[in-house]
Amino acid sequence: MNKKQVLSWCLFDFANSSYSAVIAAVVFQVYYINVIVGNADHAGDLWWGRAISFSMLLVSLSSPFLGGIADHAGSRKRFLAVYTFTCVTAVACFTLLTPGAAALGFVLIALANIGMEGGLVFYNSFLPQIAPVEYQGRVSGWGFGVGYAGSILSLLIALPLVKSGRFELVWLMVAAFFALFSLPAILFLPRDSRTGVTASQAGVMGIRKAVTTLQEIWSRKEPRKFLLAYLIYEDGVNTVIVFSSSLAATTFAFSQSELIGLYLVVQVTALIGAFLLSKPTDTWGPKKVVTLSLLLWSLVAVSAFFVQSKAQFWAVACTAGLGLGSVQAGTRAFYTQFIPGGKEAEYFGVYSLVGKSSAIIGPLVFGQVSAAFGSQRPAILSIAAFFIVGLILLRRVNGGRSNVTEGPGSTVGGQGSRTA
Repeated sequence: MNKKQVLSWCLFDFANSSYSAVIAAVVFQVYYINVIVGNADHAGDLWWGRAISFSMLLVSLSSPFLGGIADHAGSRKRFLAVYTFTCVTAVACFTLLTPGAAALGFVLIALANIGMEGGLVFYNSFLPQIAPVEYQGRVSGWGFGVGYAGSILSLLIALPLVKSGRFELVWLMVAAFFALFSLPAILFLPRDSRTGVTASQAGVMGIRKAVTTLQEIWSRKEPRKFLLAYLIYEDGVNTVIVFSSSLAATTFAFSQSELIGLYLVVQVTALIGAFLLSKPTDTWGPKKVVTLSLLLWSLVAVSAFFVQSKAQFWAVACTAGLGLGSVQAGTRAFYTQFIPGGKEAEYFGVYSLVGKSSAIIGPLVFGQVSAAFGSQRPAILSIAAFFIVGLILLRRVNGGRSNVTEGPGSTVGGQGSRTA
């Protein structure tokens, strides 16, 4: 295992977490909903949900095809760089936004989110290449853990800027943070291998291969069952991330500074959860870790419906944080067990297709229910339903056992590096 490559891979999570925390989750989410659009009639929730859903739709439709292209043209790192540049540039352009510019904000949000989420297809596909199978669970957990550290640092830098009302500097800070800390990944992750295939040829081959990959995965019972469960419960995860700050600000009257403080504490609990469960993801198996995380999140979502005070919301949010990193890292490690060697980008393209597709429905449902009832509380219960149904489906998947070897040629629980 190349330590420089693993560190560079983890640092990319550190870099993009500035976008996830400051833009998608806390500061810009509330700024767009309440300042750019206005949320007196919950129109801000509706616009934000539509922007996220639209961008996720484009990413989900393109991911399996671009994954195939990246494999055939040997250009996954190039794609990662292009998507990263797109996100960084769009975030820097947030400085052009003024109150009432809902449409321009919609376009810039969509571009930034496409750059961020689209790049993750290629970022994720490096995991099986840089880490042996018995370390993939913990490396995946390290990536999320380092990512939460990036969230914390970027929010600490943003806090004084927010307090002074210098929001344009917040957006520029995030763009610079993302650009700077993504450089090691662009420089040190495994190089693109030249295949002699032109871009147009790779495009045709990629599209054909993507269709073949979809058919291949669909014909395999366990990966199909896993991805169906993932589609459902990830919808709950994405909806929480997309609307958590709006819920705190609108329903519980959190100020912008209080939101940052809350999110910082949640990131600390998420970091603790990610690191504590990184090794158990390998030793217990990712299925057990994801199951425990979904049980926790189901209880959290139901509890959030009954919350009446800021103090209660603090407790619920911090509890949720413990399961945030573990469910994402465990899911990613679980999925790697289904990937045949040499098809990482294609399979992670389908993984992204499913994950991003789940981010289409949840935000739309939450935004529509919130606007229809004039309250966010009824929308909270929809999140609990996603977690519970996803958990039931996941329990029916045969796989996700430990990959840690007990001796030559054997693994704990008899689970090999790939699941048929």
